[in-house]
Amino acid sequence: MNTEHDEAKLTAYALGELGDKERAEVEAQLADDSEARREVEEIRKVAGILTDELKAEPAPKLTGRQRKAVEAKAAKPRRRLRLWVPLSAAASILILIGAATFLPTLGRSRELAKRTLPISEHRKAEEYALIKNLKKAQPQRPQGQVTASPVVPAPTMKRSKALLRLVDRSGGYKYDLEYAAGGQLPDDEAFRRRSDAWNREAYDHIVDNPFRSVADHPLSTFSIDVDTASYANIRRLLNQGTLPPKGAVRIEEMINYFTYDYAGPKKGDKHPFAAHAAVAGCPWNAKHRLVRIAIKGREIAPEKRPSSNFVFLLDVSGSMRPANKLPLVKRAMKMLVERLGENDRIAITVYAGAAGLVLDSTTCDQKGKILSALDRLHAGGTTAGAAGIKLAYQVAAKNFIKGGVNRVILCTDGDFNVGITNQSELVRMIEDKAKTGVFLSVLGFGMGNYQDSRLEKLADKGNGNYAYIDTINEARKVLITQMSGTLVTIAKDVKIQIEFNPSRVAGYRLIGYENRILAKEDFKDDKKDAGEIGAGHTVTALYEVVPAGEKVETPAVDPLKYQTPASLTEAAGSKEMLTLKLRYKQPDGDKSTLMEYPVTDAGGRFDKASADFRFAAAVASFGMILRDSKYKGAYTLEAVIELAQSSKGADKEGYRAEFIQLAKTAKTLPRK
Repeated sequence: MNTEHDEAKLTAYALGELGDKERAEVEAQLADDSEARREVEEIRKVAGILTDELKAEPAPKLTGRQRKAVEAKAAKPRRRLRLWVPLSAAASILILIGAATFLPTLGRSRELAKRTLPISEHRKAEEYALIKNLKKAQPQRPQGQVTASPVVPAPTMKRSKALLRLVDRSGGYKYDLEYAAGGQLPDDEAFRRRSDAWNREAYDHIVDNPFRSVADHPLSTFSIDVDTASYANIRRLLNQGTLPPKGAVRIEEMINYFTYDYAGPKKGDKHPFAAHAAVAGCPWNAKHRLVRIAIKGREIAPEKRPSSNFVFLLDVSGSMRPANKLPLVKRAMKMLVERLGENDRIAITVYAGAAGLVLDSTTCDQKGKILSALDRLHAGGTTAGAAGIKLAYQVAAKNFIKGGVNRVILCTDGDFNVGITNQSELVRMIEDKAKTGVFLSVLGFGMGNYQDSRLEKLADKGNGNYAYIDTINEARKVLITQMSGTLVTIAKDVKIQIEFNPSRVAGYRLIGYENRILAKEDFKDDKKDAGEIGAGHTVTALYEVVPAGEKVETPAVDPLKYQTPASLTEAAGSKEMLTLKLRYKQPDGDKSTLMEYPVTDAGGRFDKASADFRFAAAVASFGMILRDSKYKGAYTLEAVIELAQSSKGADKEGYRAEFIQLAKTAKTLPRK
C-alpha cells in the first residue's frame, strides 16, 4: 500500500470529503486496520477542536493577497474540496506550531466565506483556508525524525498560546502552553495532568457487585439490559491509544454487544422470547462455576415489521460541529431513511439555543423531502436539550400509531447546558413521557465532552436502548443490520430473579449489571420499571458461583440474636442448582407474565462449553481487567486473547476478530 496516498485518503475521509464509492473503499479498509482507525480518530479530533477554537478567534484584516486567495476560492461554492494533504498525527502538530503567525488571517477568511458561500460550504472553506495557509509553513525534515519546534515570534505570543491550548486539548500531543515563553516541552506527567483537565467526558462511578452468601441472600434480582454503548465507546478510546476510565466499562454492555447463537421461541410459543441457562467451570477461578443466562427475542421479518412513527431529535448545538458528530448523525439518519417503507413516518426536530420543528411528520414515500431536510442541518449555539425532548414527544404523540412503533431517536453528545440540565429532572421527565407509549432510543456521538452517564440514564428510563456511534460502520450495525432489535420492542419491563439452592451453592456474584440491580420485592411489583427487549435481540448475563462447601469471601456479620437461619425445604435436596424466573409485559401492557425454569449443574468443564459461552467469558474477563476489578483473579490480557481466539467461531461480521485486536491494543497501553 502506498503510505502517503493512504494518509491523504484517510484525511479526506475523516473530513467528509470523499464520494460514496471512495468512502465505501476506505470504510472497508478501516474495518480490518486498527492503526488506520486510530489515525482517522486523531485527524477528526484535531479538526473538530481546531474548528471550535477558530470560531472564537477575532477577525483581523486580510492583506490584499490573502483576500484575493479567499475570494478566488469562494467563487466556486459547489466545487468538492479534496483535501489531499498528508496530515499524519505528529506532522499535523508540527504544521500547527510552525504556522502560528498565519492564524490572524483565518478569522477574516471565515467571515468572508460566510458572506459568499452557501452555508453548507462554510466549514469546508474554513478547513481549506486553514490547511492551505499552514501547509506553507510546514518545516521540512526527514520522515521519522523528531525536530525542535520553531520559535514563535513575540508579537504572536497571545495567539500562539491559544493554538497551543488547542493542541493540548486534543489529548495526544506533548506540547504545553508554556512553550511559547520557554520553548520547552513538558514532561509526560505534566502533559497528562493538563490533558486530563481538558477532558469533560462524564461517566458514573461503578462498584463491582460483591459475592453474596446464599444463606443470607438466596435471591438475586435485576433488570435486563440490551444497551451496547459501553463497548463501542471503549473501542473508540482504545483505538485512540487510551485505556478507558473505569466508569466507562459496563461489562454487561460489552457482552451484549455481540450476538450469540441462542434458540428463539418456537412457533406457537406464547412468550415473545426464549430463556436458557448453562453451567461450566470458571476460567479465572478453578474452584468456582460460571452460570450463563441467555435470552433470545422473537425475530420479525422486515416485511412484517409494524408501521413506524419516528421522530428524529437531533442535537445541532455548537458542540456537534466536528465531523464525528452532526455530519456522522446526518449520514446515519439518511441510511435509516433509505431502509424505511412507505407506511413509516418521520419527523425531524432539533435543538440548539432553542428547540424547533424542521420537518413535520412525513411518510417515507417522500424520502427526497426527508433527506433534503437532513441536508439543511448545521451546528451552532448552546444546547437546550430538555426543550428538544419535550417537543419531540409532542410531535410523536400527535402522530401516534396505535399498534405501531412510536419512538423518539435522540442523537447527541449529551452536553446539555440550557434549560433543564440536572440529570434527575431530565430522568423524571423521560419517565413521564415513556408512559405515553412513545419509547426512546439514544444514540451517542463524539468525544471530549461526551456525557455517557446522562445518556445511559435517559435511555434506561425512556423504555429504550442506548448505543454509541463512533463510525458509519457502527451506525450501519445499529440502525440497519439490527434495525428490528433497535427500533421494535417485543417485551418491556423484563426482570430476572434467580433463587439459589443453598445445598448446592454457597455464594454467587452477578458480573456486571451494577446499575440494574433491583430489590427482591421489585420482581413482582408491576409498577417497577425495567429493561426492554427488541425483536431478535440476545441478552446474556453471567454469574460466578461458589459451590457448596467452598468459602465465600463476604464481610463478616455477627450471628443473629433473635432468630436462626431458615430451615431447608424438601426441594433443596434435589439436583437443582437454581431456579430462573423472568417477568415481562407486552409493549402496550401493564400486567406482567411469569416464566420459570429449574437449572442443574452437570459438572461440565469450561473447555467443553460452547464457543458462545467461552467467548462471553472472554469479554467479561476483559472488562474486569480494564476495570482493574479485584475479582479478575490472576487472569491476564494474554489469557483473554487466547480464549477469544479459540472461541471466535464463524464470526461473519468480524466483530469478534475486532475484539481480539482491541485486547491486543490494550496490552500495549501503559496504565496510569
